[in-house]
Amino acid sequence: MISKPKQCSGCGESKIIWKNHKGEKFCKNCWYKKIPVKFPKQKIPLKSRSDKRVILDQLYSVSRQQFLVKNPFCHARLEGCTINTTDVHHKAGRNKNYLDVLTWLSVCRTCHQWIELHPIEAKEMGLSTPRLQKDDIDCD
Repeated sequence: MISKPKQCSGCGESKIIWKNHKGEKFCKNCWYKKIPVKFPKQKIPLKSRSDKRVILDQLYSVSRQQFLVKNPFCHARLEGCTINTTDVHHKAGRNKNYLDVLTWLSVCRTCHQWIELHPIEAKEMGLSTPRLQKDDIDCD
């Protein structure tokens, strides 16, 4: 259905009415001239890492280097092992044990990939430990 042209309150010409605002009728051009266009505020991008995480990563980097110097050979010694250590495997996960050297295992890249791809076998071999789930924690 096509609207009939009516007199615009802004320009006074007979045009199709775009907006009826408080009894005044405006064509599209006059309405956008009357109401200033609000441009959205520029969004500030979120940090990729928090300040706390940056500090933890710096501490981890230093500890990791020292750990790899002290443990230059792969401890997993799985099939296809390259003997020289390149990675640190977090046996109990990285969340709460990120800086806990007692849960680290020095491994080569080949062994580390195998451990990550075969978690059940890795746990059976002692290369990983089960992560605690929320249901496993006793809060008594």
